[in-house]
Parts: sequence; structure tokens; C-alpha cells
Amino acid sequence: MTGMLLDTLDRRLIALLQADARSSTADLARRLDVARTTVLARLTRLEREGVIVGYTVRLGQEEGDRGVEAYVGITTEPKAGALVTQRLAALPELRQLCSVSGEFDYLALLRAESTARLDRLLDEIGAIDGVTRTTTSVVLARRLDRV
Repeated sequence: MTGMLLDTLDRRLIALLQADARSSTADLARRLDVARTTVLARLTRLEREGVIVGYTVRLGQEEGDRGVEAYVGITTEPKAGALVTQRLAALPELRQLCSVSGEFDYLALLRAESTARLDRLLDEIGAIDGVTRTTTSVVLARRLDRV
């Protein structure tokens, strides 16, 4: 994002798109009580400025088919971050990796097909040179998902 200031209409438009990116411009205009051309102009500007970088499809899955998700806090030795990040990036089950402040150096989101696979993944992560500690929280249920 280029540091562009968002006004109330921009924020409301973004919130509607986050809830349903398939909404038509006519529907968005009606819900925002503005002209369709206003919505089109706002979308064009938000895309051009890098505020909106894409639209996506999220696949629905039955609870039993989705496997198991876990957030893993990872603590590393000083200066080991680049190597650890490189090794983690090679794991196909890694969905997201963030460097964070606080108790951990990194927070990883993993999705494995089973708890047995998750257990093996955690062993693999713990064995990476430079990883000194991991703490895992298994996702039991999603209460809200705006991603």
C-alpha cells in the first residue's frame, strides 16, 4: 500500500468486498447508497494504489476433510532467521509465516491432513538448525474468518 488515506466510503467498500468479493458493483452501490460509477472509480483507485491487490476464491470443506490446523510459535537462535525461514518455506503444509514481536520470533500456520502428520511436521520444525523452541496451539474451530 502506498500510504493512501482511506475514507469512510473506502473502508465500507472494502468491508463489503471482504464479506463477499463476488458482489456486483450495482449491489455494492446500492448497499453503500452511492452511484455505480462511484464504486467503479473507487475500486479502480484502490487497485491502482495497491490497497486491493486481488480477489480470491476460498474453498469450502467439510470439517472432516479439512484436516487439522495449528498455529506454531517458533523461537530461533540469533541470526538463524533466514535459514529457518528458508527451511519452513519448503514445507507444503505451511500456510502462513509471520515474524512477530513478543514471546516468539515467528508464528506459523500449518494445515496437515491428520494429527499424525502434524506431529511429524512439528518434529521436523524442531529439528531445523537454529530453532530452539516451538509452542503449538491446534485450531479447534473457526469462530470468525475474514481472510
